[in-house]
Amino acid sequence: MMIETNAKLGEKGAWLSIITYIVLALSKLIIGHVGHSDALRADGLNNSTDVIASIAILIGLRISQKPPDQDHRYGHYRAETIASLFAAFIMMFVGIQVMIDTFQKVFAHEIMQPNMITAWTALGSFIMMLLVYRVNLILSKKVNSRALFAAAQDNKSDALVSIGAFLGIVGAQFGVFWLDPLTGLIVGLIICFTAWKIFKEATHTLTDGFDETLLEQMKETVYTVPQVKKVKDIKGRILGNQQFIDITILVDYYLNVEESHDITVRIEKLLYEKHHIPYAHIHIEPYKE
Repeated sequence: MMIETNAKLGEKGAWLSIITYIVLALSKLIIGHVGHSDALRADGLNNSTDVIASIAILIGLRISQKPPDQDHRYGHYRAETIASLFAAFIMMFVGIQVMIDTFQKVFAHEIMQPNMITAWTALGSFIMMLLVYRVNLILSKKVNSRALFAAAQDNKSDALVSIGAFLGIVGAQFGVFWLDPLTGLIVGLIICFTAWKIFKEATHTLTDGFDETLLEQMKETVYTVPQVKKVKDIKGRILGNQQFIDITILVDYYLNVEESHDITVRIEKLLYEKHHIPYAHIHIEPYKE
């Protein structure tokens, strides 16, 4: 029930991003075209990729809520990660296209002084994205959602892109015409860099990569249980926004089944309370001097 509630709250954050990005993308693309600003148009294309990424996160969150079935005994949590991977490819394609278009305009000498309305649009976008960033950041911590936290970081980078576009457009008003297309080029690079980060994290997760520091912290937590003589092995994997932990511990060989079971229950409770681990598989082996 808690996991389902968290997913629902995560969906609200995804919907907030989708609606905001659609409004901003349309506004920037139209005003950027009318106002002759390469930086604002590039920022609009950036937001259009963010719409795709946010939709991917929303779809992933929806699919991840499906219960385990015959073919997915561990559930469908990784659907969220696969959706993020798909979004990364789309974002990389758009980022490269933005840079190519900017270079073409520079070499064709199609640089024009942008209208100041494009600057105010970029500034307004900066303020809006900061607000969305704060909401999603607070929500991601509340529901412990990695995907929503990543979306919040993307919101922050988009806010920085918009303030960069604002500065580029303002600079062009003072005769520095190359500053606006330069800002467009930088926006393209930021899109590609963000796509690479999403791709890197998604592939790391899909190949069962896990933070060694977190494993060491969990290991220390397990050792706080007096009956645990040794932690023989500990490993983890991430499925969507859920962490699955496998632990092998050694306990005194003379303990009966009920006593051993009580130890595993205590460890599971500690891992949930201290590290928010909802799933832990604990294997017990006998310990002898």
